Amino acid sequence: MDIKDILSKCDHTLLAQTATWDEIKAICDDGMKYHTASVCIPPSFVERAKKYTDDKLAICTVIGFPNGYNTTAVKVFETKDAIEKGADEIDMVINIGELRAKNYDFVRDEIKAIKEACGDKILKVIIETCLLTEEEKIVMCRLVTEAGAEYIKTSTGFSTAGATREDIALFAKHIGKDVKMKAAGGISSLADAEDFVNLGASRLGTSRIVKIVKANENK
Repeated sequence: MDIKDILSKCDHTLLAQTATWDEIKAICDDGMKYHTASVCIPPSFVERAKKYTDDKLAICTVIGFPNGYNTTAVKVFETKDAIEKGADEIDMVINIGELRAKNYDFVRDEIKAIKEACGDKILKVIIETCLLTEEEKIVMCRLVTEAGAEYIKTSTGFSTAGATREDIALFAKHIGKDVKMKAAGGISSLADAEDFVNLGASRLGTSRIVKIVKANENK
């Protein structure tokens, strides 16, 4: 698979609590240079990143991150605030406790509310697969589809594990025809990236692919 094709699917990510503006600028520079799908950054940097990139790069940010147990009203406010400041894409974390309690209407309605706040901006729904049963993952495929979000996403990268090939294959069997998939967390090689794309992932949440490409250029 062509490396440019892989890069075009990468949400080049920096979400560490210790991230500084200089580090965010650096990944924005990388995103523009290597034509990544977006950079995925903390909400506090969205406005600066949007001005810095001057619409040359999509800016993605995270909502209810990483635990997902903020109230719906807080998540909706976060979403509207991020979009006002220039976010092009929103990656939200579901309320995992409500899912595990089988409060499916709550989970669906929350995603719907955030999608409404997004308007025409892309919404990706992080379900944190490492904490869920197979049945819960299948339920989330249905709820994400019913709520009208554009993507289902595997992981925050802040829990016990990240994306697996098995989860992307499972999603592919159960999501609606208009829902895409994002694999995130633990994608550490070009082979990993290619595997996830071949399984049907349209986006890859990763910080490592650009680093690998840069390292190969310097050999």
